[in-house]
This record gives sequence, C-alpha cells and structure tokens, in this order.
Amino acid sequence: MDVNKNLPTYSGLNFAGNAVKAYPANGPSKGVIIFNTGSTYNAWDGACPNQDLSTCSTLTISGSNASCPCGSENYNLFTGQSAGKQYALKQYRVEVNGDIIRVYN
Repeated sequence: MDVNKNLPTYSGLNFAGNAVKAYPANGPSKGVIIFNTGSTYNAWDGACPNQDLSTCSTLTISGSNASCPCGSENYNLFTGQSAGKQYALKQYRVEVNGDIIRVYN
C-alpha cells in the first residue's frame, strides 16, 4: 500500500513520534500502524500478536505505543516489543520516496 503524507489523514506522519493507522483494501483486517521514528518509518500489523483474532485484539495507538484492549500488552512502536510477552508485533517493509511511504511484505 502507498500512503501519501500530504493527505490530511496521514499528515501526522511528517513529525517524529507520530503514528497513523491505515486500513488498506486488501490488507490485514486489523489495519497497519505506520510510525515515524524520527529517522525512518516502521510499519506494524494492527493486530495483537499475543491474542487470538477477535474484536478486542485490535491495537490502539497511544503516543509511541500500541495497546491491546483484551490483555495487558503495551507494544513499543520503535521496536515492536512488549515486556514479558512471547511475540513481538509483525513488521512490514517500508520504502520512502519523497512524500510517499510504501508498505509491503
């Protein structure tokens, strides 16, 4: 999927420490979280990896973290890790070309 940082929905990605959740047409059902680290972008699957897929396994963004409402998981968007949890967030590849961020497998 391609994300244009000039569009109002994604303009927050122009600033370090901001994250946006996108729902591509043929992408993961829980969306993709794109995060500006200050030097690059990280893209993570929007589903909690330590929970079964359900309505409560959709991650929510809070600053530089993503939280799972059905557990105590709190994932760092810089690393994808959650202290004491078995699985980290699923990461996607990212390519930046001007104002376009391409997220892919």
